[in-house]
Amino acid sequence: MRGDRAGGWIDQTRSEVVASRGMVATSQPLAAQVGLDVLRGGGNAADAAVATAAALSVVEPGSTHLGGDMFALYWSARERRLFGLNASGWAPAAWTPSAYGVITVPGAIDGWHALLDRFGTMGFGDVLEPAVHYAEEGFPVSERVARDWAAEAAKLRSDPDSAATFLVDGAAPPAYSVFRNPSLARALRVLQEGGRDAFYDGPIARAIVDKLGGAMGYDDLREFRSEWVEPLSVRYRGFDVHELPPNGQGFGVLEMLRVLEGFDLAALGPRSPELWHLLVEAKKLVFADLEAYCGDPRFTDLPLDRLLSAEHAAALRSRIDPTRASAVAPGAAYAGGTVYLAAADRWGDMVSFIYSIYSAYGSGVTVPGYGFLLHDRGALFSADPSSVNVVAGRKRPFHTIIPAFVTREGRPVMAFGSMGGSAQVQAQATELVNLLDLGMNVQAAGDAARFRHDQDTGVLWLESRLFEAVGADLRAMGHDARPCDGSLVGGYQAILVDEAGVYRGGSDFRKDGLVAGH
Repeated sequence: MRGDRAGGWIDQTRSEVVASRGMVATSQPLAAQVGLDVLRGGGNAADAAVATAAALSVVEPGSTHLGGDMFALYWSARERRLFGLNASGWAPAAWTPSAYGVITVPGAIDGWHALLDRFGTMGFGDVLEPAVHYAEEGFPVSERVARDWAAEAAKLRSDPDSAATFLVDGAAPPAYSVFRNPSLARALRVLQEGGRDAFYDGPIARAIVDKLGGAMGYDDLREFRSEWVEPLSVRYRGFDVHELPPNGQGFGVLEMLRVLEGFDLAALGPRSPELWHLLVEAKKLVFADLEAYCGDPRFTDLPLDRLLSAEHAAALRSRIDPTRASAVAPGAAYAGGTVYLAAADRWGDMVSFIYSIYSAYGSGVTVPGYGFLLHDRGALFSADPSSVNVVAGRKRPFHTIIPAFVTREGRPVMAFGSMGGSAQVQAQATELVNLLDLGMNVQAAGDAARFRHDQDTGVLWLESRLFEAVGADLRAMGHDARPCDGSLVGGYQAILVDEAGVYRGGSDFRKDGLVAGH
């Protein structure tokens, strides 16, 4: 990975952050500082990640909460290998295609526990304390968070507990005001004292079941456990790119790279409309496979070996016309309320960690007395009995959130991710092309303009800088290219470690992102 220059035709917004003893990258500066404080205090990457995630539940409430799901890829320097954690909740046992809702069991808290239990040096008592502080004492609301909050005020008003918790005199708190959530502080205190069991088999579980009025049973919470899984990987330009297996859409990134490896993208360069055409056409083909095959592997045999094979990639590649846009394959576009973080410590452990309540402010339903929102991830189930993602009791729904990791010759190279619903696969593939084909550094790879193709409408959204450069050419090739702002293309965070052990971080200007290192 050269990573020795910026993006050529784009302006890099800022330098990479460089540090030698530890680093945290995420979308909210207060949360990044929480993780850094844990590292400075002797904690490792797992400790810092959970502390950062808990703080994000407080300071970026529209994106994530205790009532959401999480996934992680963890590089253990001691064991010299990568581990995968799937902490996505399942459907209540009573759900059927004719009778189901949107609120599945929240998996995140069990995932926090699993990550700390296997790799951490601290417990909930320590890592949740900074989040308790911000919930009790309050935090100043940033411009971006205030804007997102105001956009969802009507949703929050629809639930009395949400309105009482997250609105001030019936409105979203304005920018620069100090917001407090004492009920969320209480929930965090309960977790500090009772651990994950307090959430799944204790007072918080009872509050969730009571709030949902029978739509979720005690056993649905009590019996849930997150799962350690083997990551998937493909080799691209000499690097091994890793994703989690389904029920998440991560294999779509790997499949895109398999298709793209047959083209000389470096020779085309970032100003070439042909490069963007190839990216979009590969995306269309891969999203048809996601629609057909991305489900819970505990319920369905998924042909992942075939989908990630060189033969399948060659067959898909042969369907790309290098001069003309193809018809849109079946698929859907997914929104998302998500946070991503990466953390790395002085011992060489690194974690790629993503945590979400799906829609902005999730289901809009708040657990009374505990001040946190429940997600609506069940909205991604299907009622179609022929769908791989047809709803069933104790089944996990299709998931958009995907942490990513890169290694080379058995050593870690980069933890990274891009939040943003269905933008995630196409954004991650683009960022890897920026790094591995076009030679951008870790900050420039996220700063460079991106696209988002909607499989349902066929519209190709290009950030304004990219539209100005190649929009007319792509329209001439048959793409329905239109300009957009950065809100549609996701938010990138990354930590790269070089061969000397120096950490280099990048954070997306499209969010309130910050890389904090020491």
